[in-house]
Amino acid sequence: MENATLKGTTTIGLVCKDGIIFAADKRATMGYLIANKDAQKIYQIDDKMAITTAGSVGDAQTLVRWIKSEIALYKQRGNITVKGVTTLLSNILSSSKYYPYLVQLLVGGVDKSPKIYALDPIGGVTEEKATSTGSGSPIAYGVLETQFKENRTVEENIPLVLSALGAAISRDCASGDGVDLVTITQSGFKRYTPEEIKILKK
Repeated sequence: MENATLKGTTTIGLVCKDGIIFAADKRATMGYLIANKDAQKIYQIDDKMAITTAGSVGDAQTLVRWIKSEIALYKQRGNITVKGVTTLLSNILSSSKYYPYLVQLLVGGVDKSPKIYALDPIGGVTEEKATSTGSGSPIAYGVLETQFKENRTVEENIPLVLSALGAAISRDCASGDGVDLVTITQSGFKRYTPEEIKILKK
């Protein structure tokens, strides 16, 4: 089974007053087949930085390995910002536009302030406050557009993110099999356990 053919996803990114939230489902599909029920779609790439991936699993994993190596090199000379990492990824994607990486990426983290950037497969970049990628994103956007308010804390916004992801999982057949939830604040990166997520959903 080729990893590069595995796809299907909902990822969500939210900028909060004190940090960011990333969430994703865990299902990877190959056509109508559920190929994997524990796919990783949120990757920590630095102490206070992460990336979400939607689309081709093989392409996404290649880009994550590449950008982690680039960050390690840059940090030998000094710190790198969320915007800097996004620009690096944008340049990589743009240079391959004729044979593009089949991915949608969200890059987010906290340096001077919380930031999330969305990247398309050929390197286009937009800064976002509340965003979603993948096959379930139209459903997630329906929840985010009606309920998102700026200047709320991470703690206040977690229920909204879980609600939006839950709606996508309920209606998009390519999303499902659990929830991955990550927050990044000035305190650092936190990945929630299934038990913690179950409590937060109540």
